[in-house]
Amino acid sequence: MLKIKEYVKVNSLEEAYELNQKKSSRVLGGMVWMKMMNRSVGTAIDLSGLGLDTVKETEDEFVIGCMTSLRTLETHAGLNACTDGAVRESLRHIVGVQFRNCATAGGSIYGRFGFSDVLTMFLALDSYVEFYKGGRVSMEEFAEKKADRDILVNIIVKKHHQRSAYVSQRNAKTDFPVLACAVCLDEEGMRLSIGARPGRAALLKEKMDTPVNKKDMSAGEWSRQAELLAKKAAERVVTGSNMRASKEYRTHLVRVLTKRALLAAGGMENGN
Repeated sequence: MLKIKEYVKVNSLEEAYELNQKKSSRVLGGMVWMKMMNRSVGTAIDLSGLGLDTVKETEDEFVIGCMTSLRTLETHAGLNACTDGAVRESLRHIVGVQFRNCATAGGSIYGRFGFSDVLTMFLALDSYVEFYKGGRVSMEEFAEKKADRDILVNIIVKKHHQRSAYVSQRNAKTDFPVLACAVCLDEEGMRLSIGARPGRAALLKEKMDTPVNKKDMSAGEWSRQAELLAKKAAERVVTGSNMRASKEYRTHLVRVLTKRALLAAGGMENGN
């Protein structure tokens, strides 16, 4: 059972930061996972009055407020156009629409859950988190950090000439993923994120030619390269076993899903 001793709807980020310095305090997101926990919270900090529930698009980036719902991200035309629908695909399996109307982007990212489709997706993009005191930090650096008492304010996604794809394997439609895979191909090469290993999502980067930065790459050439990259990913990504799948099955899925995502991002047909 979740027990909250004091609830505060803050009027500023400074107030939220000061309250959050106590170890017994907790910033509220959509309360969809937190309410399932068996814990006692001294002060529950509500950011919902600070206008942090919108997606702002500029010429260079998307700025996603921490209180923005997953459903808003799922249906955001600009963000999905920029990512070839990969953001929508990463979110549409998460429980149901009512759940995604409550769950927040900030809570999903800040939790750094091993099963997180959201972290897996954004880690593959050129994305950042913005903290009240700590400023902007790359998603890659943030994913490896331990939690602290700062306030996550925004999630930033940079716009690039890129192609993205998201694929996952699930035992049931709305269950946690057995394995999740997101890929982004841009001018520099490949960013590949593997989540639900079952540990926290891991990022692999390769500077290489892709159909994005090498316009005359043939389908056969990219298919061969995708197979080599998928094999390399299966060798490098550490997997484990839990109630959903064995380590060996997950390692097999790394190779299969990586190739599918690479072919999809490269504009080719999916392959096995």
